[in-house]
Amino acid sequence: MSAPRRLIPPSPALQDALDFLELYHAETGTPGLTTRRRQVLTTGTITLSTDELAHGARVAWRNSTRCVGRLPWAALNVRDLRHVTQAPQVFATLCDHLRTAFNGGRIQPLMSVFGPGVRIHNDQLLRYAGYRQSDGSVVGDPQNVALTEHLLRLGWAGGPGTPFDLLPLAIEAEGQVTLFDLPADAVQEVTITHPDHPAIEALGLRWPALPVISNMTLDVAGQQFTCAPFNGWYLQTEIAARNLADEGRYNQLPVVARALGLDTTWRRSLWLDRALLELNVATLHSFDLAGVRLADHHSVTRQFQAFEAAEARAGRPVRGLWSWLIPPLSPATTPVWHQQYDDTQVKPNFTAQRPAWQEDLRRCPFHSG
Repeated sequence: MSAPRRLIPPSPALQDALDFLELYHAETGTPGLTTRRRQVLTTGTITLSTDELAHGARVAWRNSTRCVGRLPWAALNVRDLRHVTQAPQVFATLCDHLRTAFNGGRIQPLMSVFGPGVRIHNDQLLRYAGYRQSDGSVVGDPQNVALTEHLLRLGWAGGPGTPFDLLPLAIEAEGQVTLFDLPADAVQEVTITHPDHPAIEALGLRWPALPVISNMTLDVAGQQFTCAPFNGWYLQTEIAARNLADEGRYNQLPVVARALGLDTTWRRSLWLDRALLELNVATLHSFDLAGVRLADHHSVTRQFQAFEAAEARAGRPVRGLWSWLIPPLSPATTPVWHQQYDDTQVKPNFTAQRPAWQEDLRRCPFHSG
C-alpha cells in the first residue's frame, strides 16, 4: 500500500484559496468541500472552476466598500474567458461585452475574466481623450491627459480634437501592446438635454451609456486576474456632479449657469448649486429619453439599505467607505448620511492597478480594430 501524499503547509495565497473554498461551499451548498480542500493541499495550487470563479467575482462586488450599488451583486453575469489570451480575440470579446451589457438600454451587470498575461491599459473601456494645449489648457477630459499621451506614444494618431473623442483600447497580451479602435456599433452615448432649458442641449454635452471598469485586478482564492472588466450602470451623480461638473474634469457648471441665465458674479447667489441641480435633472432626463438605465442618488441609497438588510439576514457584516457611499449631491437627504461603516477590505475583492504609462513598456504597432 502506497503512503498517503503529504499535505503542503498552506502559504498565504493557498490559505486564501482554502478560505474561499469554505465560503463558496457554504454559500452555494455545493458538496465536496473535503475532497476539494485535500486536492488543493496536496497539489499546492488551485484552478478555479467556472462556477467558483463566478461566485468569487460576485462576492468581490459584494465586498466592494466604495460601491453603493451592491444590491444586485448576485445577478452579475460572469463570463469565463481564461482561455482567451491573444489581443485580437480579447478585443473582439470586449466589443461583445459592450453590446451584451448595453442590452438595448436595459443595462445588465457583466464581467469578462480573461487569461494570464492580459491587461487593458485604459481604466474604462469608454473614455474620452484629454488633449493638453500649449497654454496649459485641456480639450476634452483632463483626467485622461496622461492616458491620452500614453496612447499617442504607443502610436495612436489622435482624434479630430473635439471635447468628446473616444479613445482606442490598449490591450497588453503575450508581452506586446496593441491599439484597437472601437467600432461604432459597440459604443453607445447619450446626448445631454434638459426638459425645460433648450440652451443646455446647445452645449453639446454627452456621455457613454455604461461604465465598464477595466483597470482593476480581481483577487479571488489567492489568484489575481489582471483583465476582468466589469460593469453595472451609471449613477446620475457620477456623470452630472463629478465627470461633467468637477473643476478638474469638464468644469461645466459655469457654462450651464450661463445657459440658464444665472447670476455668476457672486457665490452667495448659489449659482453653482442651481447649475449642479439642473445638470443632474438634465442627465436623468436624457438617459430616460434615450431609454438607457440610470440610477439616481435617492433610489440607490435606499437600495443600499435593502442590501444591508439582506446581508444582515445572511449573517454578514456590510463594510463601506462612507465618503464614497454618500452622493456628491444633497447627501444629507439620503439614508447613508447618518450611518457609520467599517471600511476594512476583505477578499474576494478588487485592487487598483498601477497606470501602465508609469511602467517601462515597449512601443507597439497600431492595429485598427
